[in-house]
Amino acid sequence: MSVNYAEGLSPYENKGVCGLPELFDSPEDVALKVKELVGFIKAARHVVVHTGAGVSTAAGIPDFRGPKGVWTLEKNGLKPDVNITFDSAAPTLTHMALVALESAGLVHYLVSQNIDGLHVRSGFPLNRLAELHGNMYTEQCNSCGKIYYRDTAVPTVGLKLTGNSCTHEKKNGRKCRGKLKDTILDWEDSLPEPDLETAELHSRYADLSICLGTSLQIVPSANIPLGTKKNGGKIVIVNLQPTKHDKHASLLIHAYVDDIMRQLMHHLEIEIPEYSKSAVVAHSSNPSVDLSSTSFTNGLGKKERKRKSVSKDKTEGVKECKLEEPDLLHTLQRNSLKNEHFVEPYAVKDSESNVKPDLSGDAVKPKHNGCNDIDSAYPALKESASCTIRMCKPTVKTENNTVS
Repeated sequence: MSVNYAEGLSPYENKGVCGLPELFDSPEDVALKVKELVGFIKAARHVVVHTGAGVSTAAGIPDFRGPKGVWTLEKNGLKPDVNITFDSAAPTLTHMALVALESAGLVHYLVSQNIDGLHVRSGFPLNRLAELHGNMYTEQCNSCGKIYYRDTAVPTVGLKLTGNSCTHEKKNGRKCRGKLKDTILDWEDSLPEPDLETAELHSRYADLSICLGTSLQIVPSANIPLGTKKNGGKIVIVNLQPTKHDKHASLLIHAYVDDIMRQLMHHLEIEIPEYSKSAVVAHSSNPSVDLSSTSFTNGLGKKERKRKSVSKDKTEGVKECKLEEPDLLHTLQRNSLKNEHFVEPYAVKDSESNVKPDLSGDAVKPKHNGCNDIDSAYPALKESASCTIRMCKPTVKTENNTVS
């Protein structure tokens, strides 16, 4: 499928402010700011990274609101001139740097608005990743909720049926036979609750949120980093264009994301791995984060859960989030047994063991003894030809129980 997937979305009038001029800091300023960012990361307890289209432009995938972005050109009756498909696009330096930072324990969670699947293909662990607008390489069953990872882009967008059927085996031995649909959101579609809630939770717990290559115009995703600032943390924004949250940032860097990440990794003395072959990494080798503080689990915002641009009269500034009081613990518990992932036909590996089983044959579903028991299921996962795995949510403790 062409990387200009936006042609398959419904017409939508307000796509935000497009075509703003790009700003470039001087090389001297960039060097100083990168050193400041290094200090922020080293001092941080919990770091969340938020990514937008700007992290994938180096892969040949156009952004949306840049000078040559999809929506910018559309206003002039033009289309982006691209000669690449999703299948031929490869993870960029930034994608691979984030994998290394997570492995080193310096990045604890990643929230992405991108649908290109490059974070998953780069090997970023699923249980440390929220893909708020979907993934071009996944299908989800409309009956049992199983998610299938494919090695080629699905043929539809907008949560439409792909023509495939669910082959997951039920407890009674029969196959589900539900219909599969893509996971790409159209305008005004509601974001996936498990991913959105976990992204909000991590961002509120974080003392540092780093926004890479995003104009922060699509809500509710754009407002998630504000949870960090609201709880006394810092926000860093790396983007060529101004964003509506610049005034909330402790550090603004106007430069190409790859250039910043290259300098950052040099200062941190962490090698950026080369991209080789796509493999779904189910679970991080780092320990789970205990998000037991009720000050972070209570009061996550529920006002706006649909994907849309910020109104034009609000793009110059943003009000502080007014957070309501839904019971997140019950929500996480309700979702803890949902969204099991059937991985096919990518290789699957545990980032600690680096086992890559062959993916020929029938799926084997590991047994779970509890909400956070994926580790005990891994022997079966490693031995199976392909596997069903569950995206682990952060452990949240209450007086009476523990949910993940």
